[in-house]
This record gives sequence, structure tokens and C-alpha cells, in this order.
Amino acid sequence: MTIKSPTLPAKSKSASKEQRRLQMADIARLAGVSTSTVSRALSGSTLVNDETRQRIAELARSLKYSINIDARNLRLKQTRTVAVVVPYDNETRQHLSDPFFLGILGSLADALTDRGFDMLLSRIDAEHLDNAAQIFDTGRVLGVILIGQWRHHDQLNLLAARHVPIVVWGAQLPQQLYVTVGSDNVSGGLKATEHLIQCGRKRIAFFGDIQLPEVAQRYEGYCQALTKYGITLDKDLVVAASFIEEGGKLAVTELCRREVTFDALFACSDLLAMTSINSLRENNFRVPDDVAVVGYDDIELARYFHPPLTTIRQPMAQAGQALVQALLKLIDDGTSHAQLLPTELILRASSA
Repeated sequence: MTIKSPTLPAKSKSASKEQRRLQMADIARLAGVSTSTVSRALSGSTLVNDETRQRIAELARSLKYSINIDARNLRLKQTRTVAVVVPYDNETRQHLSDPFFLGILGSLADALTDRGFDMLLSRIDAEHLDNAAQIFDTGRVLGVILIGQWRHHDQLNLLAARHVPIVVWGAQLPQQLYVTVGSDNVSGGLKATEHLIQCGRKRIAFFGDIQLPEVAQRYEGYCQALTKYGITLDKDLVVAASFIEEGGKLAVTELCRREVTFDALFACSDLLAMTSINSLRENNFRVPDDVAVVGYDDIELARYFHPPLTTIRQPMAQAGQALVQALLKLIDDGTSHAQLLPTELILRASSA
């Protein structure tokens, strides 16, 4: 693989190629493999095992090695594929069968198909979001749509500084260099909590991992609603909960262990709300009589759950269109802007 530049004289091109060979040789030496193995690993070849590919990728990043393959010509003339990358947490290993992921992936597939593009689905460790650049660097895709910032806003800023065309589903954050599309999480959190207060509830529990940017903003909305109605925040009602199948059960168990009174629950996803309701029943709480519950997302199952789930709707169909439009604009002219999509309170029986 070589870098080509039509503006460089022959001598400069030769020097650039030689520098590239030297860099690849350095990576090979440090990794204890051949230069051909390095080349295959950086191209994403399955002939190289995952552990070796990861080690080579980390060495390449440390040496600021970047693959180009005459990128613009190759991508724009030969590639009609966009990478959709879903990070995973090594500890919880949230599965792609999560209804929220399925909803947004379906929305993206529809939006890309409508424009004549294919979708390449990939997963990366949430601790290494910068690995999303590797797919782009191989030249196989026009750009990257990443589902979630997780905890590494800094890594995403570095990708933007490298001019990797990437659009992220997530929250708008201070000093953000990359482009985001996301729902208005603060407003959503406020609407959910305000609804519960207007239903006469005063001891409202909050379930979610506020280390995640989107959840942190939903928590901000929760706190705003409490302040608006003169209700003092009780930290014992705030439980860190992961978006995993047993997340609701673990959170309800923890809340009961604290022996605090509560008459309502705002859970930061519908799946979390549903598993919490099941666990509340196991602990002899009636929903909504004893505990009113509001979820977040409005996944398809929410309306069929028992009781049907009151929730904050994220506009999934609109989300897919907005993410794809933002990425294609970024690829086309190098500019794009963050978008904040509206949320809506959907009233059902779980809070009535």
C-alpha cells in the first residue's frame, strides 16, 4: 500500500513510499511479525488472528501510521458502503438483540437502501472507539456511523481531528469536534419525571448509568423536574443500572436493599423498565398502583408489554435518515452540523 499524491514530484513520491515501507517495517519489528502480516492486519484480513490484528493496530496508532489507498478515488468511484459500528462494553457485553439496537439498525438500513448504499455492520470495544477508523482506513467504506459515545468523547474528537468522516448517535457535549445526531435527552428526562410528579408521585427512583453521556442528560432532566416542583433529590433513589437483560432485576434488588420508600420509577430504557417491572412484581409491588413506571425509547414491544409501558419516544425512523444525511454531507463537502431530535411522552397503563 502506498500514498499517492498528484502534486508531489517523482522524487517526493519515492521518498513518501520509502517512508511508508520504513513505518511498516517498524511496526513489524515491534510486533514480532513479517511486514506482509502487518499489511494484511491493517487491511482487516481474516488471515490474521484477532489478537495480532489488535496489537498491530495499537502499534500503528502509536506511530501515527494511517492507511490511505488513494482514498477519495477508491471510495467515491468504487464504494457504495457505509460502516455502522456498534460498540460493546467488555463487562456487560450488551447484545445486538437489544431492541433499541435492532430499531436503530433497521432505521439506518432503510435510510441507506433508499439512497442506494450498502451497510457494513461491525462491533468494537467501547474502550477503544478510535478503532472505528480502521474500517475507514482500509478503503472499504465511505464513512462511519457510530451508535453511542460511551465514555470516550476524547477518542472521537481525535478521529474528527484526523478527518475521518464519522457521525455519532449520541449526546451533544462541550468542546465537541465530531458530528452527533441524537434525541433531546434533557427534555426527555424532564418530561418523564414531570409526568410522574403530575400523577401524584413524590418518591421517584432513577435507574441508569450516568457515566454515559445520554443517560447523564436524562438524569439532568430528572433533576430539573424535581427542582421545578420543589422535591428534594434523594441520592438513595438513584441506582446505577446497565442496559443488560438482568439490569432491572439488579437495580430493583439494590433499591430494596437500601430500604427507601418509592412510589415511581424512571428507567433510562424500555428494556430496563420492563425487567424492573417484572422484578417489582416478584417483590410484591403492583404496577402502577404501588409504583408507577416510565421507560425510554418506545421500542415496539413497549405497547404490548403488561401493563403497556409509558415511555419517552425517540424518533427512530427520523434518526436513521438524519444520521445518513449528516454523514453524506460530511463526505461530500467536509462540513456537517449536530442535530437534536425531539422526544415525546407516550402515555400508557404503567403510569396511570
